[in-house]
Amino acid sequence: MSTPTIHAAASPEHERRVPWLLRWQGLFAASSAGPLARNLSLLAGLVLCALMAGLPLVTRAGLSLLILSSGLLWLIWALCTPAGRIGPINGWLLVMLAVAVLSTGFSPVPTAAAKGLLKLLSYLGVYALMRQLLATAPPWWDRIVAALLGGELITAVIGIRQLYVDSSALARWSDPNSVAEGTVRIYSTLDNPNLLAGYLLPILPLAAVALLRWRRPMARLYALSALLIGAVALLLTYSRGGWLGMVAALGSLALLLALRAGRHWSPLLRRLFPLLLLLGGGLVLVLAVSQIEPLRVRVLSLVAGREDSSNNFRINVWMAALQMVQDRPWLGIGPGNTIFNLIYPLYQQPKFNALSAYSIPLELAVEGGIPGLLAGLGLLQCSLRQGLAQLRREHPQVLPALGAVAAILGLCVQGLTDTIFFRPEVQLTGWFCLATLASLPTAASDG
Repeated sequence: MSTPTIHAAASPEHERRVPWLLRWQGLFAASSAGPLARNLSLLAGLVLCALMAGLPLVTRAGLSLLILSSGLLWLIWALCTPAGRIGPINGWLLVMLAVAVLSTGFSPVPTAAAKGLLKLLSYLGVYALMRQLLATAPPWWDRIVAALLGGELITAVIGIRQLYVDSSALARWSDPNSVAEGTVRIYSTLDNPNLLAGYLLPILPLAAVALLRWRRPMARLYALSALLIGAVALLLTYSRGGWLGMVAALGSLALLLALRAGRHWSPLLRRLFPLLLLLGGGLVLVLAVSQIEPLRVRVLSLVAGREDSSNNFRINVWMAALQMVQDRPWLGIGPGNTIFNLIYPLYQQPKFNALSAYSIPLELAVEGGIPGLLAGLGLLQCSLRQGLAQLRREHPQVLPALGAVAAILGLCVQGLTDTIFFRPEVQLTGWFCLATLASLPTAASDG
């Protein structure tokens, strides 16, 4: 997770500057002229493209193999590359990892928490390889996004086709106790409408950036198809969190692009245009909600309180999760869903079993206590600051950075009331967005 440098033996002065945590990197730099070392970027790119394209299509065993391969490739690359300084984003990740290690050690069931810690380490390995590849060879950003869009298109089309075949399987997602009773929700290959929405959500702003960034007509048509078909599929999931996240992601991307395009405008126009854009977007949303009945019914369920069964379920889970935080506020119960499934039944209300806290901030607090929550908020603030700083800069990765910020904001909005993010189909796209920001040319100087 360090900034790549020239493959050469480290001098004593360089060793004194390298943080002691990274002294092991570059141990084999002097002998890194072999064919494997020369083709590491190509191998990393191919593995990451296969991983991102296969997120919704490959079995869990296949995903695990690709994730493990990514971590091993980064380890080899790090041994062949002298370490640089730790950037601000990587610094916060190390803080989160330290909290996770401590919470595992003090967990009521350390062996169960250790499984969650190993899973976190495996995801960090993927992130580290992504960041290293994007910092070393930025053109791979477009190739990884192209692979991601390919998997998204296949998944979205499969989901939309579910409306034209036997819909009896879709009926199990129609809640008779909800104000939105009878709503048919697609789920494609992911077997859960909310998970499908979470998977599609961060990809849409990346598709929009690809549409603006790519120059060839067929490439732009490809990106446009992924954007439109993905948005339609997300709407048909009828996931309220997914809808809100999509509005936040695409709306923030439009606002960021407007701010960047108008940085040379007059001060008055720079102030008025974003406000007019927000007012126009709000008006379109109000008209859509008031005129489209399925949309209106689903949105009204947000304010139905406990009268809606989905709302009532989440409220009960949140209350139990808050009690868990109150009992273990400093280091939590430990990372991962395995330990959560063991501890949560001690707090749950009858008939309200849950696999997670259904809120990312609550989940962070449950797993790592208040330090875990603060570390997560610190990482979010640092990432957004790193991305927003690109509004004033000129380099080829500006648009990817703005797309990553928009995707992260969309995931945050959905994550307020769900923890779909922790599934690999969603989380790995989030790590890709974070790696995009951490690999920026100015990442080391913004800390």
